[in-house]
Amino acid sequence: MYKAPVDEIAFTLKHVAGMAEALDAGVFGELGEDLVDAILAEAGRFATEEVAPLGEVGDRQGARLVDGAVKTPEGWRDLYHNWVGGGWNGLTAPEAFGGQNLPHMLHVAAMEMWNAGSMAFALGPTLTMGAIEALEKHGSEALKTTYLAKMVSGEWTATMNLTEPHAGSDLGVLKTRAERRDDGSYRIFGQKIFITWGEHDFTDNIVHLVLARLPDAPTGTKGISLFLVPKFLVNADGSLGARNDVFCHSLEHKLGIHGSPTCTMIYGDGKFGDEKGAIGYLVGEENRGLACMFTMMNNARLAVGMQGVAIADAATQKAIAYAKERTQGRAPGWRGEGMSPIIEHPDVARMLLTMKALTQGSRAIAYACAHAVDMAHASKGDQARHWQERSSLLTPIAKSFATDAGVDVASLGVQVHGGMGFIEETGAARYLRDARIAPIYEGTNGIQAIDLVTRKLPLSDGAHVRGFIAELSEIAAAVRATNRKGFGKAAARLDAAITDLSDATEWLLAALDGGRLTDALSGATAYQRLFGLVLTGVYLAKGGTAEAGDGKEDTRIALCRFTAENLLAETGALKDRVVSGAESLAAARAVLV
Repeated sequence: MYKAPVDEIAFTLKHVAGMAEALDAGVFGELGEDLVDAILAEAGRFATEEVAPLGEVGDRQGARLVDGAVKTPEGWRDLYHNWVGGGWNGLTAPEAFGGQNLPHMLHVAAMEMWNAGSMAFALGPTLTMGAIEALEKHGSEALKTTYLAKMVSGEWTATMNLTEPHAGSDLGVLKTRAERRDDGSYRIFGQKIFITWGEHDFTDNIVHLVLARLPDAPTGTKGISLFLVPKFLVNADGSLGARNDVFCHSLEHKLGIHGSPTCTMIYGDGKFGDEKGAIGYLVGEENRGLACMFTMMNNARLAVGMQGVAIADAATQKAIAYAKERTQGRAPGWRGEGMSPIIEHPDVARMLLTMKALTQGSRAIAYACAHAVDMAHASKGDQARHWQERSSLLTPIAKSFATDAGVDVASLGVQVHGGMGFIEETGAARYLRDARIAPIYEGTNGIQAIDLVTRKLPLSDGAHVRGFIAELSEIAAAVRATNRKGFGKAAARLDAAITDLSDATEWLLAALDGGRLTDALSGATAYQRLFGLVLTGVYLAKGGTAEAGDGKEDTRIALCRFTAENLLAETGALKDRVVSGAESLAAARAVLV
């Protein structure tokens, strides 16, 4: 059974991602370390004792559509209300609407634990939190007054409606249409697919944020508007009124996250109301909806990265527990009676250490990204720009590397279990099934790579990424300066990996500057993984050199050394793919015809 690693999470937040320095500098006002620890402890308790026990129930029972209504798994409705009762839904929301306005770092740490308990359950609140941010930033005062307090409290949930059968990553071709009404509202008509938690039995109302196109809108993404479409209309006194003309037509039958209802939503079919068309309200300006939605999507991309971290941690915990109990053969040097636990075999230890390294590295990357978000919000002028560029640079890496790690780690977890891992009763397979959607969610990892290379590397003409790489080199130098034998060859391996990253970065920037976009994109995914591996090694090194006073320095140093001497050798091959792979890729495309 999953147990939230509260101590490791707190350590990473404070000593690797930068929270301790921010607290000392008063960046978060009166928030202190004692309150941070208390919040993390309670989030961990809730995840361990209340969410995790229902994770298997949700996977086994799944969400069901019965007479047009979605029934969630047994116990989940009560679980949600307990979660709301704890005030978790408003952790980072603005105080003006009932939120606690706490740092984003605390939000992602808590979300890691809840997702590890049950990713399918945590998906619903994740979307609501993103919608709160989008509405608070772009909504009219009337919409904020009507909807935000109920969303912040968790009394109402929210969704994000982008995808259509013909419009996935390319939203410029979406067909859902909006028609203006004389009273300032709009009528929405169309179909949306893959809508997570589009219908459920947790709350009385659901607030849908829907992308649609007006009749006179420009073509492509410049003609998309964002609308708030409630399941039930809201009366002037805040009570619920008539049912809006929107409903869930069907649920998808998925590889994983069975407890999460993934809905096909129909808008304006005439099923409800005297007049066809779901009533919606404009968020932001007409034809500028994609910019509004990206506020929510950027939030969601980091949240999806946390899903990868969460699944990786839960799978690692399960695999280590199994490897300690399962006996097979006699490992070299085993002096006990009979067969040895499989954790004693070198290859099993290698798999488990790889799982642990990828998990902790992904966690550090995601937390560092959240730290940059917090610092951008708290800063002004050049400092705000610096941290905004840092969060922009880290977001695609946090999303992609962590979700790839979630899949890889969960797959290794099945391997550690052997044949038992392929059997559903052990629970190892559920993590692999659940993890597989995350590299697809919120912009596929290939799209993240395109974003990283074409939009994030050129920030400040490449000065930001170069400065960041210089910071990474300083951490590697600190490892060398410690002169502790436990680090082994870690400093040299870190230096080599950082050089690979720097060389690949300069090549890509030159390719972009020279108009060789195809060459740059051919190596984008390899570069994204290269960056993530380097950050994993460097952040584990930062943890190994930190003086936390908790007596775990030797174990952190050992994991840093393992990562540097076993995983970072891949960076050289990845750099070669970046700088040399474009020509062979182009030549081999004929094979696909």
